[in-house]
Amino acid sequence: MADYSITNDPKRCVQCGLCVAFCPCDVLEMNEAGYPYAAHPEACVGCTTCSGNCPQRALLVEATGDATYDPFADEPRAEPLAAERRAQFAGWQRIIMEKLGLRWQPVAVGLIDKDELLPDVPMPPENLRFCQAMMAARRGASILMPPHKHSCPDGTSIFGMTGVPEKLATGEIYVLFHKLDTAEAAAQMVAERPTLPPHSRRATYVAPLDKTVREPEVVVFTGTPEQMMWLCMSMSYYTGHRFDFHASGYNSMCVEAVLIPLRDGEPNITFGCYGCRAASDIGEDMMFMGIPTDKLPTVVQGLTELAKKAIPHSRMKIYVPPIM
Repeated sequence: MADYSITNDPKRCVQCGLCVAFCPCDVLEMNEAGYPYAAHPEACVGCTTCSGNCPQRALLVEATGDATYDPFADEPRAEPLAAERRAQFAGWQRIIMEKLGLRWQPVAVGLIDKDELLPDVPMPPENLRFCQAMMAARRGASILMPPHKHSCPDGTSIFGMTGVPEKLATGEIYVLFHKLDTAEAAAQMVAERPTLPPHSRRATYVAPLDKTVREPEVVVFTGTPEQMMWLCMSMSYYTGHRFDFHASGYNSMCVEAVLIPLRDGEPNITFGCYGCRAASDIGEDMMFMGIPTDKLPTVVQGLTELAKKAIPHSRMKIYVPPIM
């Protein structure tokens, strides 16, 4: 199990206390000499928020302990999806990626219920943020993360795996980040975001759609605004339906790409957020869409029709007048 050690270099440290203020889990305190130290190291999740906000880079957060430790090694695992269903998902992924020209694989997302068997999927050797696990999955990895493998306490509380730390519940930390003006505004943002009941889920699971061994609740796509437009149009192709999207720039992957589609049974777009853009490889020109799994047949059918004329004609700019 990955534990974390936190060391401070007193030659660099200016005793500003920012690391203590920014730590979402209250791991750090100031000692009698005025330097930070890990007063509660068992609470550290390895988020590196403290070291990332140290102006002198005086703090070092390192994983320790046995990274291969698996507390679920003796627990039976869930049966994988039937081969026919996996082949169906693989076919859908191939068609969607081909019609849109997607760079990244669509990611199947599963939120494992507290009474559900875990899928037979590896856990990461070090803790990851959910958005970092999504980054790895769209590149081809399959990742299972119980709460002790998550390095973002925001994500674990939003997904109902833990309670929410006080600094996150009050919104205090968002003001420190200068992401919101006041504690009242931050508290309002926290109050408006959906969350699952505490301790109702035991793990998150992400994998490329064509490799998923569990039926996903939501599939998340990464692409350009133009590619997201065609995804949206694919689901409107047969009905003309317009969608009401909910996006804020806060808690992008966990709330906007996963929980809102799960809650509403409808697709949702998200522009990304501070965390997922600061902690992953996502480019400035990319955004995301979460789609409930039961919408995928419509996406495939709609894109297949749009690709016959609308998509290539639009990309060819056929209505741009000649430049004289």
